[in-house]
Amino acid sequence: MISAVVLTKNEENNIVDCLESISFCDEIIIVDDNSNDRTLELLSNFKVKLYKRSLNDNFSIQRNFGLEKATGDWVLFIDADERVTPLLKKEILYKTEANGEVSGFYFRRKDYFIGKPLNHGETASIKLLRLVKKRKGIWQGRVHEVINVLGKTESMENPIIHYPHKTLSEFLSEISSYSTLRAKELFESGKKTNFLSIILYPKAKFLLNFFIKKGFMDGIYGFVFAILMSFHSFLVRAKLWLLWQKKYIS
Repeated sequence: MISAVVLTKNEENNIVDCLESISFCDEIIIVDDNSNDRTLELLSNFKVKLYKRSLNDNFSIQRNFGLEKATGDWVLFIDADERVTPLLKKEILYKTEANGEVSGFYFRRKDYFIGKPLNHGETASIKLLRLVKKRKGIWQGRVHEVINVLGKTESMENPIIHYPHKTLSEFLSEISSYSTLRAKELFESGKKTNFLSIILYPKAKFLLNFFIKKGFMDGIYGFVFAILMSFHSFLVRAKLWLLWQKKYIS
């Protein structure tokens, strides 16, 4: 039996396609962070178990809540802006039946940026542990969270499809939000930054994305993406510095 866990917050533009792509799962758990758009209305068209729970700026706690509510032997974590393809569905069903010794599976992720597939840059090499046996893993980290699994892991061949940023303004809004959460996480763990780090780290991030990981091969989309990821790195460190100066950030 496979349970799927999906976190939602105002996902009216994504949730239908997401749920249709995971309709093969025996159980779908929705953990909703006080959506005020049509997300909950659209959920009524699907057989899901809905839990309303504030995120409180901690994605791991939210995911672990969903993990606790899941009743399947396997738990698949999918974001509302991600899709499971028919080929990946078949692979998931086959490998969860055939791999008794495995506790978790990694997925590659195919990212789209404003409708354009990104074949290079840092996103092209991302692997995410998203399918775990019920009692073999726990999520950690406030943001950019990861699940630690006890036991053997393997990788799926087919990728998850990811549609995170349909517009530039949407991406900028997300950068602002996630950089705040990441800065707070670093601050709470005692990490500090300085003038050189604020200047040099974003430059290094751009070089990594655009040149070392060949983002330039994605053309103008790759360039814009590399710039924005560099800006995210700048905001994280600038906000971290402000926190140590006892300044309010948002």
